[in-house]
Amino acid sequence: MKKNLKMIGMLVLLTALVLSVGCTKKAANEAGSNRLEQIIKRGYIEVVTEPYFAPYEFIDPSKSGSEQYVGSDMEFAKYIADKLGVTLKVIPLEFGAVLSSITEGKYDLAISALAYTPARAEAMNLSKGYYFSKDTPGYGLLIREEDEASIKNAEDLADKVVVAQSGSLQELFANEQIPKFKELKRVSATTDGILMVEEDKADACVVAKAMAQLYIDANVGCGLKVVENFEFEIDDELNGTRVGIPLGEDALTEKINEFADEVISSGQYEKWYNEYTEYAKSLGL
Repeated sequence: MKKNLKMIGMLVLLTALVLSVGCTKKAANEAGSNRLEQIIKRGYIEVVTEPYFAPYEFIDPSKSGSEQYVGSDMEFAKYIADKLGVTLKVIPLEFGAVLSSITEGKYDLAISALAYTPARAEAMNLSKGYYFSKDTPGYGLLIREEDEASIKNAEDLADKVVVAQSGSLQELFANEQIPKFKELKRVSATTDGILMVEEDKADACVVAKAMAQLYIDANVGCGLKVVENFEFEIDDELNGTRVGIPLGEDALTEKINEFADEVISSGQYEKWYNEYTEYAKSLGL
């Protein structure tokens, strides 16, 4: 009798174990669905951006909510959401947090004028390029007009304070292509770096030249200028603005690559870029 009770107890335990394993596997399968499937199932996509980099992404103060975030990148984000048949949710963050939120898988996409770097490629999936710097001025130095005679290239920064956006391609250029500087300061947004130069807290800011020129044109009398006849060298591998995607989300990456091909071949992104360059000028950015 005791033996039979013992056998019955073991059977109950085994049954419970099998059921438990089955439930665990089911939960794992549900949790393990790829991110593209999750986005479509939930009906919205979360896109992170640092909205201080006109004409790619910037804020229109006359609007509110997600509508205030405008720019050529924000149009591409809308395009992606429309193609997937979901609602777009824009999450504004400082640039470092944009990168970390994607590497941690917290949000779906980073659309924030991201360039390719080897370090980013190890930490996240990167889409194909959807806009290329050959179409616009590249990266250079913003200085005060009074210093144009003494700062004509990167070699002239040996005793100067340089500022660059933390985690950006500009920071990479500062570290790799400026032979020597007195100090490199890092800021969360390029606009902060521009203001540091304007306020005499730094001597030069590493910038995307088109974005810096927008600032200068919108702030007549600011006393700033982009160094003429100088650009940082950009590797072909680093060329192209890309979308950041959580690592391993290959199905989502393939979809984004399809959409990138579409906006390139149709010339649509180029149209957005030109439209929002003028839009930013109209806002005085």
